[in-house]
Amino acid sequence: MTFAIAARCAETGRLGVAISTRSIAVSSRCPFIAPGLGLVVTMQRTDPRLGPLGLKLLGLGYSAQKTLNEIAASDPGIEHRQVCVIDRDGNAAARTGAKHRVWSGAFVEKNLVAMGNNLASEKTAADMREAWHATAGKPLEERLLTALEAGRDAGGQNGGQHSAGLHSYDREIYAYVDLRVDEHAEPVAELRRIYEAQKPLLPYYYGRPGQPDEYGREEEWLARQGKS
Repeated sequence: MTFAIAARCAETGRLGVAISTRSIAVSSRCPFIAPGLGLVVTMQRTDPRLGPLGLKLLGLGYSAQKTLNEIAASDPGIEHRQVCVIDRDGNAAARTGAKHRVWSGAFVEKNLVAMGNNLASEKTAADMREAWHATAGKPLEERLLTALEAGRDAGGQNGGQHSAGLHSYDREIYAYVDLRVDEHAEPVAELRRIYEAQKPLLPYYYGRPGQPDEYGREEEWLARQGKS
């Protein structure tokens, strides 16, 4: 009973996930990201152990599809679950278990998976994919959040949503963006509000504004924003 979009930015290599569901704390147990390696999203009767397992396999050099195959082979409950993987090269794979209800499935492309289970209709995932392509050239996080909003506007999941999250990693071991909304009547709208509040602070990820560090990360950030 969840919908999500997972993606890799082809220009920067940044990895991210935007996700929403009816139950509380979706962000604490579904998305798993390792900078420079890839990401795993596990949904519907989620087993959070599958995320770290997938990241470990990606760290060993497994492709997205091979990682997903190994996850499926190791999990006796895999037919109840929905899992996707994107590797460091942007190869993507997704699997929807045979025991899902109503519309459940995924659109899989290079650098992208738009998926969901127990959705109002296929349009939820299809519109997420379309919104992703319509925002080409914008920052990864903006594209992910816009896509999540499109999925919500297309009907979201059956029964509505109460929690949501937006997560992305660049090159560091800590998150670039890590925002969560729990037990909220309009979690995707609230996620947009707090994302807009955080945006002015994102330059700090690369070093304090006006005080570039030895890696020149402030200049890199300015260049990415077209302000250099």
